[in-house]
Amino acid sequence: MYSTDPGVETQVDTLLELLRPVLDSGIPTYAVLGNHDHAVDAADELSTALEDAGVPVLRNEAVTVPGLGGDLYVVGVGPETPGLADVDEALAGVPDDAPRVVLMHNPTVFDEFPAGTAPLTVAGHTHCGQVALPGTPDWAYLALTSEERIVADGWAPEGYGAPGNRLFVTCGIGFSVAPIRVNAPPQVAFFELVPGG
Repeated sequence: MYSTDPGVETQVDTLLELLRPVLDSGIPTYAVLGNHDHAVDAADELSTALEDAGVPVLRNEAVTVPGLGGDLYVVGVGPETPGLADVDEALAGVPDDAPRVVLMHNPTVFDEFPAGTAPLTVAGHTHCGQVALPGTPDWAYLALTSEERIVADGWAPEGYGAPGNRLFVTCGIGFSVAPIRVNAPPQVAFFELVPGG
């Protein structure tokens, strides 16, 4: 949520309508909230609506994915802004050797994960700069911080974060403040998970 206009209830209804095909498919679905959800005071209403629809909202916690015949964990971390990220709390219930996928909103939280605890991490937040003008790689509409520029989209460069951890930052499908995207197309990312050998 980026604003309270239209009302939070209307935006929540729209979100649930967009999610309906996924929810109807029976695919396990999980959510983490972002900074704007908290900034516009919609976090509680959004969380309640998602959880009522069967989507666990992970707030510095981990759950196992049902029906896989193993223990794949989904670890959700709160948003760094407004200071709700707690990596230790999120990992507390995950056995050291358990496979996991980490979801977070702010990619800058990634470097707080100890080595080998976040082998596949997916973040958002940056909208790939939202307005990324050709020929101006250091400028973006969102005035990204230097840390966010490192991981504004795609796979984070080798050496970012602790050894054994990987980060992918998706461009997402939304926007911040202005309903426009330039040279930062919306993105839905798919990953094929295979058991380690």
